[in-house]
Amino acid sequence: LPNLYCFRSGRKDNITLGNSLGIYMGNRLTKIFTRKGDDGSTDTGSNERVPKYDQQIEVFGSLDELNASIGILTTEKELPVKIAIFLSEVQQNIFNLSGEIAAPKFSYINSEHVLALENLINDLNATLPPLKDFVIPGGNRAAAYCHQARAICRNAERQLCKLADEKKINTESLKYVNRLSDALFVVARILARQKNEEETIWDHERV
Repeated sequence: LPNLYCFRSGRKDNITLGNSLGIYMGNRLTKIFTRKGDDGSTDTGSNERVPKYDQQIEVFGSLDELNASIGILTTEKELPVKIAIFLSEVQQNIFNLSGEIAAPKFSYINSEHVLALENLINDLNATLPPLKDFVIPGGNRAAAYCHQARAICRNAERQLCKLADEKKINTESLKYVNRLSDALFVVARILARQKNEEETIWDHERV
């Protein structure tokens, strides 16, 4: 099971990723390498071997990249508390979203997670000036990292949508990843304006 070790379910019936897969998750880290993937195949998480370029594995990889990029952002000092809490929650949700894909019986992301993102976007966006043109990623390091996470999130969404053509995917998870990239965009704008700094706007008049 690639990069999916610690999941909790918010479900009242207590269906967790571990019992959905029929494994005890705590034992998954006793061996770091198994040599099973030396032939170019890997486990989807349900004891099914597929090529490492399988679309489900592409999704796992893109979500892993997204989580890692957000992790880099969380190491920045002086992040606003609200944003730091948001990023920490998102990292947990990304792991749980990956778990849904690995174990279809495991369900975590729901409409409340999507609504929480929408509320955050509206709250933060209300503090920003209207955007009249495209923003150039950068400004300061924290904002640049957040823009990078946003772009990676868009790729993860594309990969997840492609997988949804092949197998059933939680529709709320699709919505969540879509909103997440929007949330990261707004957060990047907030971070870019810290300490009276300004965003860099696309100068279309130069074209």
